[in-house]
Amino acid sequence: METVVGNFWKNKTVFLTGHTGFKGAWLSLWLTKLGAKVVGYSLNPPTDPSLYSLCKLDQLYHSIIGDIRDLEKLTKSIIDYRPEVVIHMAAQPLVRYSYSNPIETYTTNVMGTVNLFEAIRKSNSVKAVVNVTTDKCYENNEWHWGYREQDALGGFDPYSNSKACSELVTSAYRNSYFHLNDYTSHGVAIATARAGNVIGGGDWALDRLIPDCMSSLLKDETILIRNPQSIRPWQHVLEPLNGYLMLAQKLFEFGPEFAQAWNFGPEDDDVNTVKYIVEQMCFKWNGKINYKIDDAPQPHEATYLKLDCSKAKALIGWKPIWNLDKALDSIIEWNKEYKAGIDPGKICLDQIGLFEQEKSK
Repeated sequence: METVVGNFWKNKTVFLTGHTGFKGAWLSLWLTKLGAKVVGYSLNPPTDPSLYSLCKLDQLYHSIIGDIRDLEKLTKSIIDYRPEVVIHMAAQPLVRYSYSNPIETYTTNVMGTVNLFEAIRKSNSVKAVVNVTTDKCYENNEWHWGYREQDALGGFDPYSNSKACSELVTSAYRNSYFHLNDYTSHGVAIATARAGNVIGGGDWALDRLIPDCMSSLLKDETILIRNPQSIRPWQHVLEPLNGYLMLAQKLFEFGPEFAQAWNFGPEDDDVNTVKYIVEQMCFKWNGKINYKIDDAPQPHEATYLKLDCSKAKALIGWKPIWNLDKALDSIIEWNKEYKAGIDPGKICLDQIGLFEQEKSK
């Protein structure tokens, strides 16, 4: 199987938006390990503590604290640093938060995408762009088979809908300014990536299942969960990041052939309920199942969601490496090591190394 390990990323300048977030911190660490020249562009870390701060990532690469909605600053940054690859992860990423803050959600997730493409239009260095959206961008029909990339976009809540809009913005810019038929003249290949529910060590986001679980487990408190029967495509954070890296490399090397939408999700066996995840986390932490269900009224969230990733497997050579059990083990190990005082950057790099080893088998 093809891997991202090797010389492709060495000395490549990568412009990574959202680098101070949970996924961004993991990805920037991995890119730095691969020898890339990372330029991060993002707001300050969204949580305290944050993986970005704990790993002192601002000392590893050039970090620009800026708003994706600031077109002038964003454009200047891209022109000044001349990236060859852009991976766009800056977003308002939370469903429940989007109900209370729809304007922030739409301006960040939709106009932020518009701003990025406007900045890229003024650049003469960018060759490959991956816009990271979400598995929730599909019109959810609560069916029991995985969504394919050609299925209808939609989104019930402001977050999910804004990410569907980001997909449409990407398509419009690709058709209008970076058309596949004109690739030889503009030289820019653009794709979107739709990942499942991402989990991993170092996540402190509000209203997210794994951080809520770990917060309670560390304090030996009862875990409060919503929607215990909701089914999600859970996957370790390194799984979609591996997909983004492989996709970006394909875009860089082959251009229009890969300039489309791609799903990155787990195998069907790892699509499971919230209740299952919580029980496994409790068992793996201390062997005690300790949770209760929050029966207060909750805003709408999809009940059943899974992805069909056949296209990425067949055409990119991507496939999941760690199953759900291994992913949960890695989170428990991460938090126990962090609690023991081990440097979070070392914990992440060790897990990246293990992931790379298993991927290369």
